[in-house]
Amino acid sequence: QVQLVESGGGLMQAGGSLRLSCAASGSIFSINAMGWYRQAPGKQRELVAAITGDASTDYPASVKCRFTISRNNAKDTLYLQMNSLKPEDTAVYFCNAVGGLPLHDYWGQGTQVTVSS
Repeated sequence: QVQLVESGGGLMQAGGSLRLSCAASGSIFSINAMGWYRQAPGKQRELVAAITGDASTDYPASVKCRFTISRNNAKDTLYLQMNSLKPEDTAVYFCNAVGGLPLHDYWGQGTQVTVSS
């Protein structure tokens, strides 16, 4: 089992920056990849950043060059640096980890990010 706890959300004006953190505990040795997702009201949850075991990263076009995902070497904390925030970035942001045998998705409880115009 892996437990994920997000922090760092809040209210920010457009153009500002926020950094989200995700503290992982439990069987973190079993984690293969981690990522950040977001879900805005009335919309589906979407991937905003992913990082694999070899530290390869991936972003959708909507956040590329604005968001940066990183993790510490012990893989127990995941970060999402969000710059040049836009009102459309407003959503609940969730930390995700994939790992274990069989593969399992683990989710945090989410943290609210609100960007005002």
